[in-house]
Amino acid sequence: QVQLVESGGGLVQPGGSLRLSCAASGIIFSGDAMGWYRQAPGKQRDLVATVTSPSSTDYADSVKGRFTISRDYAKNTVYLQMNSLKPEDTAVYFCHIDRYISGRRYEYWGQGTQVTVSS
Repeated sequence: QVQLVESGGGLVQPGGSLRLSCAASGIIFSGDAMGWYRQAPGKQRDLVATVTSPSSTDYADSVKGRFTISRDYAKNTVYLQMNSLKPEDTAVYFCHIDRYISGRRYEYWGQGTQVTVSS
């Protein structure tokens, strides 16, 4: 069974930085896509960033140039470096694994970590 445990959330002032970490345990494949989603109160859960290989990353337009996703394959850990944070970045951030085996999709989610950007 795959388990994802996030850490690193908290309260930060606008313009500040935070680094989220997500440690995955269980059977993790290098071909798994790992990423981050976020959900603000009353809104849907949206993709923030994903990494599918060391050279393949994708970002939501709203975070491009401010957030950086990275992955340590040896530690099965994914990170999200968030710089120049804005109040609209406030949300619960969820770690996510997306896996395809024989055409079937498997998804795994962490429990979420709160990020609050406020002065």
